Amino acid sequence: MSIALASSPAALTDLIARIGGAGHVVLTEAGPTASHDALQPIADFLASDTRDSYGHEGVYLAIGRRTGALLTAFVHWTDRGQAAGGLRHWRYDTIEALLRDGLRLSAGMTRKNALAGLWWGGGKGIIAATEATHDPLYRQAVYSDYGDFITTLRGVYVTAEDVGTTPPDMIHVYQRTRHVTCVPPEVGGSGNPSTATAAGVVCAMEGALAELGLGSLAGKKVAMQGAGNVAAFMMEELLARDVGAIIATDIDADRLAEVKARLNDDRVTLRCVDPSDVSIFAEPCDVLAPNALGGCLHPETIAALQTPLVCGAANNQLLDADRDSRLLAERGITYVPDFLANRMGIVQCADEYAGTIPDDPAILRHLGREWDNAVYVVTRRVLARAREEGITSSDAANRLADELARQPNPIWPDRGRHIAAALHRTATA
Repeated sequence: MSIALASSPAALTDLIARIGGAGHVVLTEAGPTASHDALQPIADFLASDTRDSYGHEGVYLAIGRRTGALLTAFVHWTDRGQAAGGLRHWRYDTIEALLRDGLRLSAGMTRKNALAGLWWGGGKGIIAATEATHDPLYRQAVYSDYGDFITTLRGVYVTAEDVGTTPPDMIHVYQRTRHVTCVPPEVGGSGNPSTATAAGVVCAMEGALAELGLGSLAGKKVAMQGAGNVAAFMMEELLARDVGAIIATDIDADRLAEVKARLNDDRVTLRCVDPSDVSIFAEPCDVLAPNALGGCLHPETIAALQTPLVCGAANNQLLDADRDSRLLAERGITYVPDFLANRMGIVQCADEYAGTIPDDPAILRHLGREWDNAVYVVTRRVLARAREEGITSSDAANRLADELARQPNPIWPDRGRHIAAALHRTATA
């Protein structure tokens, strides 16, 4: 009984059900170690892959008892604290595609949290979407399932909102676990972080333009892939900074109509496109902002770029981080790594346990220009380091983030690893 990574997530669901409903692969002194022999192919993948897997401390898998859905949690590094990151509800064609997305997203959260000065490690949750995903009763059940799953992990991973998951969904997670953040105000949380995320990305744009000697956003043309919730708030921020023009594409005509009515500004041009349409990457502009899903920057789209600066809200924008960051640098295009620019969602959510304050100074300082860890300041620091050391901006951001990520939590050093070891002992006893 084993699994091929080219199989569909449904095959992994069936396998997890056959081995008792849950399993994991964790990092031990011997390397990635599976809780069950049937999961050895995943352990082998983590040990051999050099693109998306590097030092991940755990991959946890379970089947929802109400829905039979495949539930996962990815833990990267927990030096700064227990793993924290959003819960994605998405469809994947293969097990490998799901694993790679979870690995990349969780590593991105380690770096995002470190650059933001948060005492959290990096984690990510994924619910494998099914045909029932949009059914309201199913959603209530599957997010209750996920809350139960998080409880079984004893706090090694603290979940939050992400793509495919809504604030109402988070209430059902919250009702089943205490290891959750980014919940709605009606249950004591800080609410939707989209406005904060948007403001942070715009601050990163400003920092990059300043470091490049290109002035302010006033009069600039910004092209945007995606016009979702964060992107719409970004447009408001940009218009308030007197940009000259915004051109945005999206695959949802109804969404574009909502944004058009909301903004009501002649400087904004919205285009509905087919999901395969990447023409926005060839739009001449001062700033290109990828705001949809990851992997959008690759040799084809990079070759089409007509911009000096790429800075957007999407996670994992580079399909292959090493290759594609070099391609951008070779073309003289400055890239602001996503985990540097889009931190503000987790910043708003991370410390909800400490209570919420209107216009919270602990959050607003990230959007200023004085604090050492502010988005604007760190963006300039990363780009200056890339220039001084002759490396790509991705390498500069990764090096700075990884240095910070290895700082031990001052109160609970190695707590995440201790929890993971206890979970592994229990599962293999």
